[in-house]
Amino acid sequence: MTTPRDLLDLVGQDLGASEPRVVTQEDVDSFADVTKDHQWIHVDVERAKTGPFGTTIVHGFLTLAMVPRLLEDILEVSEFSMGVNYGLDRVRFIRPLPPGTEIQGTATLVSAEPIVATEKDPREGVQAKASVVVEFADESQTCCVAEILFRYYA
Repeated sequence: MTTPRDLLDLVGQDLGASEPRVVTQEDVDSFADVTKDHQWIHVDVERAKTGPFGTTIVHGFLTLAMVPRLLEDILEVSEFSMGVNYGLDRVRFIRPLPPGTEIQGTATLVSAEPIVATEKDPREGVQAKASVVVEFADESQTCCVAEILFRYYA
């Protein structure tokens, strides 16, 4: 795909799968530091061994933060001046993600609408929504589902 307008022709289509990615315990620890969420189920490896999951688990919001990166692997738009995340419509954390587990994203383009230039905002582009399923790469079991809204400006 080349331009943002090309998204208009992809509505309803399965866009494919991303490259597998791994979220490490180091990533989890860094995320905990940034967000000040040091809940032991995320950062205390020894205590988590005897906890409900048998291991530490990735913060749900760190998993969610991976969604744009996974989508970038799947959906390539090359000719645009700016791309922005516009929001989320629905998010569910289906299954805990242990650090070190390969994940991948699969996506379907749910909608796409032109952004028409106005006197207040002369930028044109496309606003789209994709349903992204983050799944365990080796099992194809769902970890997280998110409907992400994004904009590409021409």
